[in-house]
Amino acid sequence: MLEVENLVYDYPGHRALDAVSFTIERGSITALVGPNGAGKSTLMRLCAGLEQPFSGHVRLDGADVHANPRAAHRRMGFLPDFFGLYDDLSVAQCLEYRAAAQGVPAAQRKSVALAAAERLEIADRLGQKAGTLSRGLRQRLAIAQAVLHEPSFLLLDEPASGLDPSARIGLSGVLRNLARDGMTILVSSHILAELEDYSTHILMLRQGRVVEHAPLITMGAVTERRVEIRLDFARPVVELRKRLIAIGNIEVLSCGSDEAVVVSDPDPIARAAMLASVLAAGLPLASFSPERRSLQDIYLARMKAAAERPPLRLVGPE
Repeated sequence: MLEVENLVYDYPGHRALDAVSFTIERGSITALVGPNGAGKSTLMRLCAGLEQPFSGHVRLDGADVHANPRAAHRRMGFLPDFFGLYDDLSVAQCLEYRAAAQGVPAAQRKSVALAAAERLEIADRLGQKAGTLSRGLRQRLAIAQAVLHEPSFLLLDEPASGLDPSARIGLSGVLRNLARDGMTILVSSHILAELEDYSTHILMLRQGRVVEHAPLITMGAVTERRVEIRLDFARPVVELRKRLIAIGNIEVLSCGSDEAVVVSDPDPIARAAMLASVLAAGLPLASFSPERRSLQDIYLARMKAAAERPPLRLVGPE
């Protein structure tokens, strides 16, 4: 869907993006995360064709975004972190004006505006001025403007910024619906718990470089090769780790006196055998459940590992 190849972008005295490469799959919702100054907003603007890279390429379905940005914009929607609305225009007027800017024929603008308003659940506000809307409704109007031309790829930079918890939940539902409708979405946010609700992939940036890009399902407790299981015991067990290891078919990841996280084969029969062996060893197993790491835990662990890696050394001729 979207291919980014060796993207480099410099500000005066500072390299914002350094050889960034990744591919976003069609139909995915990719969470773009990283500390302040990592290059997230710069990457968004480059992917949207609003900035020219120092080197590298951005391709949307094989077409170079920067070679023909107007053609790319017909297939993209973009909502920047700081967006503006015409406060004196009604919601309907804002949407119809945007439809005109996107080249929608005059006869279709009202229907296109109505469809976008219904999709974002603001059809009951069509006559209300944009300047009187709440923060959450303004955000919905801005997204409606970004998607009314039915883009195949949507970029959202901090869409939940400033929203209350109820509005964030509503936004999560909106993004899931857009993905179900066939849009591929790249969304940046500092609210990791919110991203976890709807994202399928994660793209981590640090100091202008990609730390990791992977499906979320492969970064949690469950993969094709292993399952992490939390074991809770009815009472503290002396030398619990040693007793678990002594069973012989258990890898212990962490252990306390009355709980442990172990690795099991994902096959249910093998998992049942492992649990049976724990009981057969006389351990007072009270409950067990899959142990899933949160997106925040994954993010912090990856960023810590990236910070501990030695910096790259450029080796040239003596």
